Amino acid sequence: MKGITLLLVAVVILAGIIAFTAPASLHADDSTAPAFVTKLPPGYRDWKLISVSHEAGTLNSLSAILGNDVAIKAYREGKLPYPDGTIIAALHYGHDPSAENNKVFGRAQSFVPGPTTGIQFMVKDSTKYAATGGWGFATFKDGKPADAASMKSCFPCHSKAPASDLVFTHYAP
Repeated sequence: MKGITLLLVAVVILAGIIAFTAPASLHADDSTAPAFVTKLPPGYRDWKLISVSHEAGTLNSLSAILGNDVAIKAYREGKLPYPDGTIIAALHYGHDPSAENNKVFGRAQSFVPGPTTGIQFMVKDSTKYAATGGWGFATFKDGKPADAASMKSCFPCHSKAPASDLVFTHYAP
């Protein structure tokens, strides 16, 4: 009887060790995950407007900068660093002259958003993306994530803005 009890205790202890070490090893693998987001955050087109931007030069784009509810709350409260769960989206469009509007104005002065040139996201998860300042980065074209090589410049560029928790856009209420 003692032998069976001892065997059962050993099996329970062994099962406990396996149960506790398996999640720990899975978590360790997550911490080495790349700093790139590979899925479009659901509902991003319904988020609130944070600001708009125009990037001149070779980019020549117009952008709508949107934020989820966590981002909007942090912006409104001036909360830095941004809390985990913050997601900021940048919808980039071409900057195209509008012949139709220019006819109305009588001169070339009107530009409108052209075809989407890409959508970018910053996702705040200070544990998962600790190696990149707590932010995961993403670029999507036609609904598909860009390759990892094209996104290697995200963190080095954003790391130049430490005072604003790596975020370039200021809130324009």
